[in-house]
Amino acid sequence: MDFPQSPWSPSEEGGCPIMSAENNSNPGVLSGSTKVTIGIPVYNCERWIADTIRAALAQTWEHKEVIVVDDGSSDGTPELCRDFGDKIRFVAQGRRGGNAARNHLLRLASGDWVQFLDADDSLPPEKIAVQLGSQEAAGHDVICSPVTFEKRDGDRLVRRDSQRIAHPVDWKAEWLRWNLPQTGGCLWRRTALLRIGGWNEDYRFNQEYELYFRALKAGLKFALVDGPPAIYRLWSEDTVCRRDRSGVVLGKTRLIHAFLDWLETVMTPDSCSPYRRLAGVACFEMARTLAAQDLALARKYFLDRRREGLIALDGPAAPWKYRFTLGLLGFAGAEKLARLTRRSSAATAI
Repeated sequence: MDFPQSPWSPSEEGGCPIMSAENNSNPGVLSGSTKVTIGIPVYNCERWIADTIRAALAQTWEHKEVIVVDDGSSDGTPELCRDFGDKIRFVAQGRRGGNAARNHLLRLASGDWVQFLDADDSLPPEKIAVQLGSQEAAGHDVICSPVTFEKRDGDRLVRRDSQRIAHPVDWKAEWLRWNLPQTGGCLWRRTALLRIGGWNEDYRFNQEYELYFRALKAGLKFALVDGPPAIYRLWSEDTVCRRDRSGVVLGKTRLIHAFLDWLETVMTPDSCSPYRRLAGVACFEMARTLAAQDLALARKYFLDRRREGLIALDGPAAPWKYRFTLGLLGFAGAEKLARLTRRSSAATAI
C-alpha cells in the first residue's frame, strides 16, 4: 500500500537507514543487536494477510523474526501464510480467540521486544527502526507512536486520519480519553509484558486498554516516540466490536470504574478530580454512541452514570445546542431530536 511521505521515508541517495551495531554510536540508543519479534495473530483474513506479512518482512530493523499464529481460519489464510516459506514461522492453533493467539505469539517470541500487528493492519518499513533508534527507547518498557486510521470502502480509501498525542504525555489522561495507540503503534519489552501476565484471554473487547491498565498499575515505563505511524485499517463492519457496540460500551465502562478505583488509592481526591471529569466525558460520549443502537438502554446508561457523577457535558459530543436541548427534553428527547436533525441534513444533501 502507499504511505504518506514522512521525514523517515527513503531518500533518493540511499533509502532508510538500517540500524546495526556498527552504525549505532549513541550510547542512549538501543543496539542493533536487539532482536524484535513481529507477531501477527490471524483469523480468516485472506484479503490482507499477505500484505501484512510483507510489511513485517520489509522492516528495516535487521535483527527480527516474524511469527504468524493462525486462530483456526477456515478460509485461504493458512495457504497464503505458508507461501512465505521459511521467511516466517507459521503456527496453527485451534479456535481460541485473538488474545490466546497473542499469548501464543508471546510464548514463541525470542525477541527482546515484541511488535504485535493485527492481520489487517500494516507498518511503514522504518517504523521499528525509528522507535528503537530513538533516545526515548532506552530504559523504557513500552515504546509508543501515534497511528494512522484508514477508513476504507471496499478497495477505495475513503479517509485517512492521524492520531495526535500531546507532549508531555499524561498517560493516565490519555487512557481515559481512549487515545493510546492501537496495537500496531507499540513495541513491548518482552520481559515486561510477561511480568504483567500478557494479554487477558477473558476479554473480547477493549483488550488493549485492559492491557494498558495493568501496565500502568504495574509501573511499566512508557515512552512516546514521534515515529512513522502504524496503519490501522477500518474496512469491515463484520467485527466483534462493531457487531456488539453495547458490549464494547459496557466493558469500557467497567474498565473506567476500575481505573478510577485504582487512582483513588494512589492519588489525593483533588488530584483525582480532573481524571473523573475525563471519565465523565468518556461516559457521556458512550451514552450517545449507545443511543444509535438502543435508545432505551442508552437512557438507562446515561441516568446510571449521572447518579455516579460520571457524566460531563464537554467535548465534541456536547455542543451547546445539544446541551440546551438536553436541559429541555432530557436525554431521550435530545437524542430523538438529534436523530431527526441528522436525517434532515442527510436528505437536504442528497
